[in-house]
Amino acid sequence: MNKRVAFGLLGPTLDRGSGPKRWEHWRPTVSVCQHEDLLFDRVELLHQAKFENLAKQVEADILLVSPETTVNRQLIEFDDAWDFDEVYGALHDFARGYPFDLEHEEYLLHITTGTHVAQICLFLLAESRHYPAQLLQTSPPRKGRGGPGSYSVIDLDLSKYDRIAQRFQQETLEGLSFLKAGIETQDKNYNRLIEQIEHVAIHSTHPILLTGPTGAGKSQLAKRIFELKHQRRQVTGRFVEVNCATLRGDGSMSTLFGHKKGAFTGATADRKGLLREADDGLLLLDEVGELGLDEQAMLLRAIEEQRFMPLGGDQDVSSSFQLICGTNRDLVKDVAEGTFREDLLARINLWSYRLPGLAERRADIEPNLQFELDRIAQETGSQVRFNKEARARFMRFALASETAWSANFRDLAAAVTRMATLAPGGRIGVNQVEDEIARLQNSWHRSGETDEQRLVEEVLGGTRVDLFDQAQLAKVIEVCRSSRSLSEAGRQLFQASREQRKSVNDADRLRKYLAKFGLDWNAVS
Repeated sequence: MNKRVAFGLLGPTLDRGSGPKRWEHWRPTVSVCQHEDLLFDRVELLHQAKFENLAKQVEADILLVSPETTVNRQLIEFDDAWDFDEVYGALHDFARGYPFDLEHEEYLLHITTGTHVAQICLFLLAESRHYPAQLLQTSPPRKGRGGPGSYSVIDLDLSKYDRIAQRFQQETLEGLSFLKAGIETQDKNYNRLIEQIEHVAIHSTHPILLTGPTGAGKSQLAKRIFELKHQRRQVTGRFVEVNCATLRGDGSMSTLFGHKKGAFTGATADRKGLLREADDGLLLLDEVGELGLDEQAMLLRAIEEQRFMPLGGDQDVSSSFQLICGTNRDLVKDVAEGTFREDLLARINLWSYRLPGLAERRADIEPNLQFELDRIAQETGSQVRFNKEARARFMRFALASETAWSANFRDLAAAVTRMATLAPGGRIGVNQVEDEIARLQNSWHRSGETDEQRLVEEVLGGTRVDLFDQAQLAKVIEVCRSSRSLSEAGRQLFQASREQRKSVNDADRLRKYLAKFGLDWNAVS
């Protein structure tokens, strides 16, 4: 069983007492430990420094009535016990620094002592899960009955309080900054997008679907969502990530859902599977559109029932995980084509957000550029900076409408890394920028080429030709490379027209065609 831990404020009035007569009075902090059906492994006794002696007396008395209970005296300070902001701030700061262990301990928050302001603050901090605890209310015994009195455990369902809106707003801003890795992004649409994602991440446990082009930051955002929820103690398990595009064949079922020993050749031991690894945590299924239909069916059941059958098993296993899916595919189109289940899309599409590519967020290029420089400095321990002219040149290129940024933030990160590595003395100059611009443009040009373009450029040594000639020449080269001779290639290429000619010389026709481009048989075969 988990350990039971109580938190409570020392009551300077209700808990006071000295000498033997103190046992004649009901003292909430001592009496709460006298209930035979409510035993505590530990009591965290919060008090101000000026009540140190009383705290020591209460600690000693708790040990007398409940020797198995450990008492930790915790100092918290506020000058005015009736000042809402001051009391809330002290209790809030203590909670944020306390090492809660939800896997092994359960918590009760004793709200009988302290001023009404303190009790309200404890209500709110429990409702917001800063104290992941149930509330504990105690009452004195009825007249003439004696004993420790009575107690009740309270579950909360409280609406938000306007008086602490400013503090919650500050936490929201901290959450937004965290999801953006501390980057002061300027794009208004992107900032609104992250603001909603932050709110949903904190207030919902339903799946989130992140779409957008490769390199837009889907997996990085998912990791930060997990870290934010972990900080708020909303998840206690691990962050588990899998790229579904890497799952193939029988191994995909085993990887996701686990298997029993002997389920297939090579299954020499039980395997938990990634869904069970993510129990009480967060599972990221990146490129979820690449899953096969059988895996999709099992995933749907795991989402809806939190249960599934391992490969080769005869009993269901359970896993309570939160799910984020990522994809750069059009899943609606995949549903229409029969490659993605409509019911699964409906389950993961409740919260769907498209992350824009870098070319769609040009206002954020400069802060991301600085972020990359800072990242490199942190990794290498050396500061790298642009000189004025080099930075201006790179930004003109980066912001130009014709600049592709086809791999999005991966392109930017790689570009900065290369320039920083090649920069003499840690100063990126115009030469490094110009070289990098040429490198990026060439890579985008090559990645945008068709197979026909690559084939023609390979043979022509980079000489460009019209699109019409390109398609025709590419087919001619392809036929020549699959033929044993010029004549054989000519017969295949001119098969239809040669039947209408009185005199045929297919090899000569092909030779003359190739000569138009400065080519011969040896060049293309």
